[in-house]
Amino acid sequence: MVTVSTDKNKLDIPFIQYFLKDIYWAAGRTIDEVQTTIDHSFCFGIYLDDKQIGFARVITDYVVFAYLMDVFITEEHRGKGYSSILIEKMMTEPKLKEIKIWRLATSDAHFLYRKFGFNELANPEKLMEKIIK
Repeated sequence: MVTVSTDKNKLDIPFIQYFLKDIYWAAGRTIDEVQTTIDHSFCFGIYLDDKQIGFARVITDYVVFAYLMDVFITEEHRGKGYSSILIEKMMTEPKLKEIKIWRLATSDAHFLYRKFGFNELANPEKLMEKIIK
């Protein structure tokens, strides 16, 4: 049975950090850093028979803006529709229903996010960023 939960107490922090530490967007993230990101985000865990198989988090003000981050399903569970279940739950979460602007960054999952209405930026020239390395 597959379930999605927003209960942070159910999250397996070592599992999340183990996955993120080697992935391109979060390489090197420590367990303390993972805990800090979870503490300051609206989080979703996806579970198969009560074992965590994926994760995602949203940074938001709950009205105007939300940024979707750290979305993953473990490799052995990919291709089974679990990522769609996770994203669907996020997009229909009552606490996030008022948000007007959703953003995310992806290098390889455009096909997934398009199913939920995400598109390339309409005006990318208006956005700026600062990256500290």
